[in-house]
Amino acid sequence: MPISPRRRLRRLARSLRAMLPSAAAPDAAAAAAGDERRAWEPPFDASAPAPPISYPVTDLAALASRTYLSAAANFHLPFNRASVPGSAEPLPARRRVLVCHDMEGGYRDDAAAQGGGNPDAYALWHWHLVDVFVYFSHYLVTLPPPCWTNAAHVHGVKVLGTFIAEWDKGTEVCKEMLATEASAQMYAERLTELAAALGFDGWLINIEVKLDVQFIDNLKEFVNHLTKTMHAAVPGSLVIWYDAITVKGELDWQDKLNKYNKPFFDVCDGLFANYTWKEKYPHDSAAAAGNRKYDVYMGIDIFGRNTFGGGQWTTNVALDLLKKVDVSAAIFAPGWVYETKQPPDFESAQNRWWGLVEKSWGVLRSYPKQLPFYTDFDQGRGYQVSVEGQQVSSDPWNNISCQSFQSMLKYTGDQAQLQAFINFKDETYSGGNCLTVKGSLGQNIIFSEQVFNGGLGLEDGTIHIFYSVRADASSAVGLTLDLSSHKQSTSILVAEDIASFTRKKQNHKYGSYVKAVKVEPHAPENQDWIVYKATVQSSADYSLTGINIVCTLKIAGKTSPEPADDSISEANVNGSPSYQASLGHISIRNTDTSTKFPPAESWVTEGEHISWSNSSNASKLVSLKLSWKLKTSDQPSFRKYNIYVEKSMADPNMKASKSYLGVASVDAFYVSGLEVASEVTDLKFIIQACADDGSWQELTECPKFLLVPVHSEL
Repeated sequence: MPISPRRRLRRLARSLRAMLPSAAAPDAAAAAAGDERRAWEPPFDASAPAPPISYPVTDLAALASRTYLSAAANFHLPFNRASVPGSAEPLPARRRVLVCHDMEGGYRDDAAAQGGGNPDAYALWHWHLVDVFVYFSHYLVTLPPPCWTNAAHVHGVKVLGTFIAEWDKGTEVCKEMLATEASAQMYAERLTELAAALGFDGWLINIEVKLDVQFIDNLKEFVNHLTKTMHAAVPGSLVIWYDAITVKGELDWQDKLNKYNKPFFDVCDGLFANYTWKEKYPHDSAAAAGNRKYDVYMGIDIFGRNTFGGGQWTTNVALDLLKKVDVSAAIFAPGWVYETKQPPDFESAQNRWWGLVEKSWGVLRSYPKQLPFYTDFDQGRGYQVSVEGQQVSSDPWNNISCQSFQSMLKYTGDQAQLQAFINFKDETYSGGNCLTVKGSLGQNIIFSEQVFNGGLGLEDGTIHIFYSVRADASSAVGLTLDLSSHKQSTSILVAEDIASFTRKKQNHKYGSYVKAVKVEPHAPENQDWIVYKATVQSSADYSLTGINIVCTLKIAGKTSPEPADDSISEANVNGSPSYQASLGHISIRNTDTSTKFPPAESWVTEGEHISWSNSSNASKLVSLKLSWKLKTSDQPSFRKYNIYVEKSMADPNMKASKSYLGVASVDAFYVSGLEVASEVTDLKFIIQACADDGSWQELTECPKFLLVPVHSEL
């Protein structure tokens, strides 16, 4: 990809670092270009126990040796495997959106495999507008951090890593890699092994060097062999070729598919055309591709560097043209919104920018597509963590692996009197945020907002819906399910307070009504969140095509107990009645019972790499790797686990304290520098599994690892 001045500075910094004495290199290079030493650069020891990170493979020797995939050589390996499998289905036969995530050199907040402490970390939540996600950086082999793979796979989006060769070093890499047909095939196989082992779906290949034409046949074989081995190892996988080097060996960006790059296109799954194309180039590319026009992804640089339409807030200009021509789009660096701090804030700017994409191309993906379906709207970041209505942590955090299905709320700006938005400030039911509707609402109005655009074929029988609500005294809230058959469409209203909806003039919009009833609270002392359940008769003639939140003001005499915060019931300044209600989660299942978890005795738990160090006279620090597995393979697997520690005290009058440590997306968790006071006699680590329907195992029934009394370790 043509290199921006910003990236040239970063590369200059790396070059300066290599030339300077080792002790001075990081500071001098950083001072020269604002760069910094990355965590995996020398003296990094990948075999040493440490907080797990994601990092690239930076040279051919490491790629050839399989060092990254060696458990002995890479302590971080188990933490970098995706826990959510990808789809084996091919891409849909329509124009598609590929997103190439290139931000700040890569591996920033997302490099912390167990998450970090930045609630304002970059995240993507408009997955319904994306088909393929590429994690890009300028290192030789860019491996997607597992958080991105997990979040994308939840939404059915494919994830690619990047292999890039550029500049003089890239020329050397290519000459070695392509020296023989056998070497080209071997390096292709190493890339396939990495993708299969880590759980992502393929590669973007970017060769941005000039080569003697003698290497081109082996380069084509490298791409061909990589594509074939990826397809065999990972069904549904992709290899995409970037438009840079030509079949003549020239580094000459074509900005379209033509005879100079089509030989590479012919042996892989698609072409990412460079983003400096002209108005007629999409049409030319479609003509050259024949019946594969959807495999041509026309690049759009969101920073606007010589890109058609200007990118940034006019990205829709290019998208509109590509839609008209009916070819695919490759959106490069949508993190522009975040990097350039677009006003008024990241959340609003991101929603506004992706609103341009949706307005141009419409919604590309739909969910739910299967049951059970669960969402708590968690974006993978926030200022608190809750589990079924109980706050377990008030610390800020980020971990994209925690994303559940993301809502499809449309961007409306700040002009609407009543708005639906993702709420990070108020208490949550589960995860780090909830969905809130707030503003003013006329007494006889029913407000409806689509939350999900479904694609679920139903069966004859029943489906069970659970959802949690926190609302002010005068606000009624429910869900509507949109159902479609080949003959007709209808909608079912699910709510506790049916009367407040049926007595409004808009009630004719619903084909039927199902009353929701309260579920006995999981945590009786917390009455802010109320969980409801409803049973809906389903028919194989219908598909669930939409889930909406519906809101109205309660009729007289239909008020709930006063909320803890009286202020949310006040009238708005315009004199209209105020409305506020929040959805904490939605769970749709084939059964009305929660998952039955394996009991504690079904698990084997271990503690490894246990090390103690001094913190102060009154406390020590302990670090260790926890791991767990079920004793038999016929037990269910789980996508994530909450990790707690319970500290027992020497004084029998002192109650043991329990603290939330974090979330694990694999069957391991690294505890780093946990402070242990001298009064603590032992540590009990609790591993709480979460099922696909969103239910959590009771803490008293969870597997545990007991660390022997602290003082005997010292």
